[in-house]
Amino acid sequence: MEDTAPRRRRVRRPLGATMAVVRDVCGGLAAVVAIWQAAIWLFQPPGYMLPAPADVIAVLVERHDMLLRNAAVTLAEALLGLLFGTLAGAAAAIGMAASPIANRLAWPLLLVLQAIPVFAIAPLLVVWFGFGLASKVVMTSLVIFFPVTSAFADGIRRTDPFLLDACALTAATRWQTLMAVRVPMALPGFISGLRVAAPLAPLAAVVGEWVGAASGLGFLMIQANARMQTGDVFAALFILAVLTLALRACVDAATARLVPWQREAP
Repeated sequence: MEDTAPRRRRVRRPLGATMAVVRDVCGGLAAVVAIWQAAIWLFQPPGYMLPAPADVIAVLVERHDMLLRNAAVTLAEALLGLLFGTLAGAAAAIGMAASPIANRLAWPLLLVLQAIPVFAIAPLLVVWFGFGLASKVVMTSLVIFFPVTSAFADGIRRTDPFLLDACALTAATRWQTLMAVRVPMALPGFISGLRVAAPLAPLAAVVGEWVGAASGLGFLMIQANARMQTGDVFAALFILAVLTLALRACVDAATARLVPWQREAP
């Protein structure tokens, strides 16, 4: 009976934090819609320039099947890119930490590649991987890869020297020290990089769809913009924002279980 109450309190804290975030997001969304509607009443722009919130809601209701179908494509691209980019970034960070030679060779190359705008090579990715799913997944993976690798590798390099000295007094090998001490201690850095990168996954998928695609929210926005169907563009943007927030919430929930010993300040 003594252990039950503390466990319940630990379960309720993440739920309360999640509800607080949902409340803040809804409040912010309501404020944006209010300002948006006020601008419509005040300036009365033509519908092809700025549709009213009611028109966007009508598009969401009337064309929900088409919007959801294209959103599923973008979501699949974002999730696959997030998965592959995270795995590649974690592997690269561990590999650089395991080998000093690899670290000296790869780290400057990583910095140079990170300085190149990934979105600028989107046309090349379409040429190399085609108009299908592959080019968007590669695009998203590259966007995810750099922040995850940088944050995780930096966390591994910043392991407490006293812990490394303690490991040196044992029979632990370099690899055992890396996997048993340095990597677990660097997980908060890995999570920080993942939290920064995850919301970029849908954006990267959409940019890839802008360059060349046959479906997805980016493809839908390009087609609607060419026809001056601004309501469709705003509806797609709304769904994209929902996907981004949902993805960030899922990452927060998953990473909270990965490092339960790390508690964020309220």
